[in-house]
Amino acid sequence: MVITKTPFRMSFFGGGTDIPEFFRENGGSVLSTTFDKYCYVTVRHLPPFFDYKTHLTYSRMEYVDTWEEIQHPAIRSAMEYLDMHNVRLTYESDLPAKSGLGTSSSFVVGMLSSFYALKGQYVDKKRLADEAIYIEREMCGEAGGWQDQIAAAFGGLNRIDFRGNGYEVHPLIMSRQRKQQLNDRLLMYFTGFTRFSAEIQKKNQTAARENRSRLREMQALVEEAEHILTDQSADLNGFGRLLNQTWKLKRGTGSQVSTQAIDLLYQKGIEAGAVGGKLLGAGGGGFLLFYAEPDRAAAVKEAMKDLLYIPFRFEEGGSQIIHYTAETPYPAVCDIKR
Repeated sequence: MVITKTPFRMSFFGGGTDIPEFFRENGGSVLSTTFDKYCYVTVRHLPPFFDYKTHLTYSRMEYVDTWEEIQHPAIRSAMEYLDMHNVRLTYESDLPAKSGLGTSSSFVVGMLSSFYALKGQYVDKKRLADEAIYIEREMCGEAGGWQDQIAAAFGGLNRIDFRGNGYEVHPLIMSRQRKQQLNDRLLMYFTGFTRFSAEIQKKNQTAARENRSRLREMQALVEEAEHILTDQSADLNGFGRLLNQTWKLKRGTGSQVSTQAIDLLYQKGIEAGAVGGKLLGAGGGGFLLFYAEPDRAAAVKEAMKDLLYIPFRFEEGGSQIIHYTAETPYPAVCDIKR
């Protein structure tokens, strides 16, 4: 039996520039972090006592004999890719899916890691990220960028640069105290709206092709934000002001990014004293993030009291195998003496 634990991510700057159609021509950069909310994937070989060969438990249950019968596209594709059979898989999560935190990519990364471990193989973080990108973007044909899979596999607070057909992950070098200060000034709320990121991405990509200059501005903010975080003498509140700036830019990249209800919630947070903030993910719903100085945090929380507050801490481990027990294989039926 194998159990993997894979973190979710929050993207601060550069979202949209990680889409291949953009970065292969213009380059791209994203600044993001993972945090201590996770998805858990448990996998084992299914014992030969049932009238089905594979049992899957996620938001629904599936009982099938072959991977071709599987309804969940990512599970079906991953099992085909790694030639997996006779599997019992269970998915659990700390936060809801379709909410702007890269949950589907975290699931695929964790699932791949668990499948490889079940085969007795260790896979490094880059391979996990690369193969998760391939499964979601190529095999499943889902629109979107590459940052989610990379963040989930590597973990930590990173700048990710995209060039040509590749990428590089650069951990941000900053003091523990400054990172703690940043964490303490970030407030996250669940809006109650969920949406399918790939659908939002597909609708926004057409508009994004017409907004390349805006995406380049969003990319430039990555370097500014990195400087603020890594320079001990820089005013940390500048990070919050840049969040507000990138949110305004992002809202202009597609009609599906925000809604009137989300705009009203965001404005309430700003009026309560937040320096800046943004909607996490592709848009359309999910989680709102605010940056507020310590003396304004209480006022922002009061303004957002009708929403669910999600406390979190940054994490640095990325996807991990947290349990592994070698299985004793059952003999083939023809080998059993009767």
